[in-house]
Amino acid sequence: MNDTEKTLEFDKIKEQWLSYAMTEAAGQQIREITPCLNEVQLKLWLKETTEARKMIEKAGNPPLVSWLDIPQIIEIAEKEGCLTAEQLEKVGDMLVAVKRLQDYLSQCKAYDFSLAYYDENLTSCDTLRETIRMQIRNGAIDDYATRLLQSIRSKLATEETKVREKAEQIMRTHKAYMSDSFATTRNGHMCVPVKKEYRQQVPGVLIDKSSTGNTLFIEPAVVGKHCELIQSLKLDEENEEIRIRYELTGMFLSELPAFLQNMHTVEKLDFAFSKGKLSLALEGTEPHINTERKICLKDARHPLMDRTISIPLQFQIGEGIRGVIITGPNTGGKTVAIKTVALNSYMAQCGLHVTCGEADICMNANYLCDIGDGQNLSENLSTFSAHLKNIMSILEQLTAESLVIMDELGSGTDPTEGMGIAIAVLEQLKKSNALFLVTTHYPEVKHYADNQQGIINARMDFDKENLQPLYQLIIGEAGESCAFAIARRLGMSEELLQVAEEAAYGINADSRGKTLHASDIRPLPRIQKQKAPSTGKKQELTQKFHIGDSVMVYPDRKIGIVCEPVDEKGILRVQMPDRKIYISHKRVKLHVAATELYPEDYDFSILFDSVENRKMHHQMERKYVKDAVNIIEET
Repeated sequence: MNDTEKTLEFDKIKEQWLSYAMTEAAGQQIREITPCLNEVQLKLWLKETTEARKMIEKAGNPPLVSWLDIPQIIEIAEKEGCLTAEQLEKVGDMLVAVKRLQDYLSQCKAYDFSLAYYDENLTSCDTLRETIRMQIRNGAIDDYATRLLQSIRSKLATEETKVREKAEQIMRTHKAYMSDSFATTRNGHMCVPVKKEYRQQVPGVLIDKSSTGNTLFIEPAVVGKHCELIQSLKLDEENEEIRIRYELTGMFLSELPAFLQNMHTVEKLDFAFSKGKLSLALEGTEPHINTERKICLKDARHPLMDRTISIPLQFQIGEGIRGVIITGPNTGGKTVAIKTVALNSYMAQCGLHVTCGEADICMNANYLCDIGDGQNLSENLSTFSAHLKNIMSILEQLTAESLVIMDELGSGTDPTEGMGIAIAVLEQLKKSNALFLVTTHYPEVKHYADNQQGIINARMDFDKENLQPLYQLIIGEAGESCAFAIARRLGMSEELLQVAEEAAYGINADSRGKTLHASDIRPLPRIQKQKAPSTGKKQELTQKFHIGDSVMVYPDRKIGIVCEPVDEKGILRVQMPDRKIYISHKRVKLHVAATELYPEDYDFSILFDSVENRKMHHQMERKYVKDAVNIIEET
C-alpha cells in the first residue's frame, strides 16, 4: 500500500471492498490494485462492475464460496494419490457450488449480460460430483457407498451386538462376582468387571485392571471368538474404505484440468462481483472515462461520509482550466472537497463506481498529494519541513498527466515567505500543465489566481449569520476566512476587532470608533512567580563564551570558533568555515572550551586575522608605519 492510498483514504475503501471477496485470489487482486493506465482495459473493468451490480439487483447475490483449502487438496492428491473423506467432501461441495453458479449465470443470460456467459467456462463434473455425494457424507464414507462395504458394516454390527449380549449374560449369571453392573470396552475388547478374589470363577483373558487392583477386566472366553471375527471385519472395512478413497481421488485427478479452470473462473467472477457489491453498498455510479484532461462531477460525495448528511459537491476542471484554488474558512469543507475529487478519480481508475450523480473523469498517470501536517518527530521534521519535503517530491514526479492536490499550500511558516513559496509552487504546477487543486488562506494567492490564465478561484460557501459552513463549492469566486465574522458572533469586543482589522487590512481605526489603548484593557489575573536572586545578567552573558571556544551553531548544527565574545545585547561573533557571522548566544551551544584546545598564551590572531594584518600589526609594535590600513573582513 502506497502513501497516496492512505492520504486519499483509498485504503479504507479497500478494506470495505475486501469484505465482499470470497476467494483468496480475488482478495489478493484487490490488495494489489493500482490505477489502470490502459483506456481499453479500464473501460472493460468498469463495464464488468456495472454488469455485476445489475446482475445482483436482478438475480440476487451469486452463489460464490471460498476455495481456500482447494489448492492444498490438489497438492495432496497429486503427491500422495489419496484424499481423506473430509477432503473429498470439500471437493464435492466445490462442484455443487459450481453447478449452482452455472444455473445462476444461465438465468442471467436472459438479461443479455456478457458476464453471464462465463458459465461456458464452468464444468460441473457431474459424474464426480454425484459419486462423491453418494459415497461421502458428514466427512466419512457412507454405509451404502458400495455393496461390499454395506455387507461388511452389517456383519460388524451383528457381531458387536452378539458380543455385548454374551457379556451381559455372563454378568447376570455371575452377578455376585462382579464389581459393577455393566460391561465395558478395554483396549478394543469387550470386558466384564470381576472382583479380584473371584478371578478363577470367570474364565477368560485378563485385559486390564483398575488403578487399585481390586477390579479385573476380563474378556470372557465365549466372547473371544466373536472379537476375532470383529477384528477381521474391521480390517475388511478399512481396506474397502481405502479402495473407495483411491478411486474417488483418481476420478478427481482425471477431472483436475476442468477443476482448475472452474477455480480460475470463479476467482474472476468473485473479483467482478465484489466490485458490484461495493457499488451497491456505496450507491455508486459508472463514470465516463476520458483522456482529454477534464473532470466533471455532479452531486459528488466522499464515499466514507454518511450520505444522509453529506452535501453534494459540484466540480469541474479542464477545457482550458488546469488549476483550482479553493479558499474559505476553516471547517468549511475545503479538504473534504479536494479529497472527494481525487478519491473518486482514483476509484474510477481502479475500475470502481464513483459516489456521484454523474461523473466524467480523465485518466491520470499519477496522483500526487500533500494533505495533513506530515509532522515526523523521529525524522525531526516540523510541519512546514514535512510539507516542503513532500512538495519537492511532488514537483520531481510532476507530468502533464498528473493530478495534484495540496492542502493549505505554504502554511506552517512565516506568512510572507509561505505565500511566496505557494506562488512559486503554483507557477511550477502551471508550467507542467498538470491538473491541480489547492486550498489556501493567502489573499495574495487568490489575487495570483485571478490574474493567471488556466487557474481559477473557488470558495466554500459559509453562512455568516449562523456561523455555519454550507459545504458548497462555488467555482469562479474567491473566499475569505470569515475569522472576524466568527469572532464577532462569538462575542469578541468591537474594540478588539477594530484593532485586528486595522492590523490586518490597514483600516483607519479612528474612522470606525474609539482606538483601543493598552490602558483600556482590563488586566487579566496572572501567576506571581518567585523572583530568582539577581546574578548580574550582563556579567553572565559576557562570561558565557570565550575567544577560541568551539561551538555548535543552530539550526544548521555547524561547528564554528568564537572570535568575538558576547556583548551586552547577547550577540557574539563566530568564525565559520567560509566566513565570520554575528549571531545570538541563544543559537549557539558550547562544543569544546578553548582551554581544552589551545595553550594558555595562544595567539588567536593566527586563526582570525589575515596574514597581511598580522604582518602590519607586528611592524606597528616596533615602529610607526605610515598609511597603515587594517583590513576588516566582511561577514
